[in-house]
Amino acid sequence: MKLLAVTSCPNGIAHTYMAAQKLVKTAEESDMGIEVQVETQGSIGVENELTLEEIQSADGIILAVDKVVDMDRFHGKKVLQCSVADAIRKPEELFQRFVEGNVPVYETQKERHQDEGKKNTGQNVFYRSLMNGVSFMIPFVVIGGLLIALSLGIGGEPTAKGMVVPKDSIWNSIFLVGKASFTFMVPILAGYIAVSIADRPGLAPGIIGGYIAATGSFYGSEAGAGFIGGIIAGFLAGYIAKWIKSIRVPKMIQPIMPILVIPLITSVVVAILFIFVLGAPIASLMNGLTGFLESMQGTSKILLALILGAMIAFDMGGPVNKVAFLFGAAMIGEGQTFIMGALAVSICIPPLGMGLATLLAKRKYGESEQEAGKAALAMSLVGITEGAIPFAAGDPLRVIPSIMVGSMTGSMIAMLSGVTDHVPHGGPIVALVQAVGNVPMFFVAILVGSLVTAFMVNALKKPVVNE
Repeated sequence: MKLLAVTSCPNGIAHTYMAAQKLVKTAEESDMGIEVQVETQGSIGVENELTLEEIQSADGIILAVDKVVDMDRFHGKKVLQCSVADAIRKPEELFQRFVEGNVPVYETQKERHQDEGKKNTGQNVFYRSLMNGVSFMIPFVVIGGLLIALSLGIGGEPTAKGMVVPKDSIWNSIFLVGKASFTFMVPILAGYIAVSIADRPGLAPGIIGGYIAATGSFYGSEAGAGFIGGIIAGFLAGYIAKWIKSIRVPKMIQPIMPILVIPLITSVVVAILFIFVLGAPIASLMNGLTGFLESMQGTSKILLALILGAMIAFDMGGPVNKVAFLFGAAMIGEGQTFIMGALAVSICIPPLGMGLATLLAKRKYGESEQEAGKAALAMSLVGITEGAIPFAAGDPLRVIPSIMVGSMTGSMIAMLSGVTDHVPHGGPIVALVQAVGNVPMFFVAILVGSLVTAFMVNALKKPVVNE
């Protein structure tokens, strides 16, 4: 029996190739009389691509994928869909289903219900689409974060406006390249979430929607909706485009549907929804949070520290984070530098905590997450909270509470021990430029908060693959 297979994990690194090797090795060692040829779709692209002739002559196809792949070429063939983990853990069971004839024939025109998609692929539509966006976003976060960290760490100078790289310095150009990479982060996340749902017609609307979500000026907010807004925009664009695709139109119009009609209508609808429906409530919420923080200046320092720490970590550079940060920056001018001291600690805990988590429990993180963890460690040194975004976007229910608790812990320790910061910035770099008061407790607060995050998230997470 001649079987073909396609393997592809969300990040396209380790598990894509582990699954391919396991399938081939198991087929060679079994007595089922099965030969397997595998196409891998990893981070470097498609390798050993299956030809149409090979597909036509095959007895069946195994799709061990956790992301969207081209299915049309397998029309009329027996196709068994499963997760990458299934191919690694139980390849014999997959082969046995072909031997028993217990594999459905795939038909491209058949409308598949989402529940069926969940059952066959081993991953639900939401997770698969989210991870598709995250996998394309990670390089932008890493490149942008490291370039910004490098430029601030070497060429940055402390000022009343925070750490600044002089405009006449070559490090300013590197800093601007890093900022450009960060600018693409949320639009790319949204765009490839939409692609996962609606294929190519969703790409442009998703990217446009993500850019609008990240740019608060579209709806009267100083800060955009951050990566959470990007996720919302991506799913909106994807499902709107998918719905338009399902509408039957005259054959004459069909050729321009995917390149003109669907992207255009979807982009306009998503833009209208974000600018006139979703954006205004976000802006109002941010203004309300600012007023709330201003009203708390005379209340318990512990409560204020907990709220500020939670806000900083919640969306990692998004609108909630920005409200807390701008509040702290404004208080420096009024001599209340202890507020910025607590913020300076909590700002670096999410990336530092997640970086430590990947070092302490490697089996609970994929290879790309471990690389992102190393980058997050570097970003934490110069106060780039966004270094934790790849982890939060891929597993928000475990990561976001963990980084919030860690930041709240660090913020509270800093507030109670009298840590101050005279520069509106965060991370160890502000201590190195002598902008921090009570430096020993500043680092104690960072270390304790980061360890709380690392231990909490690792306690909640399970190993990536139970081999």
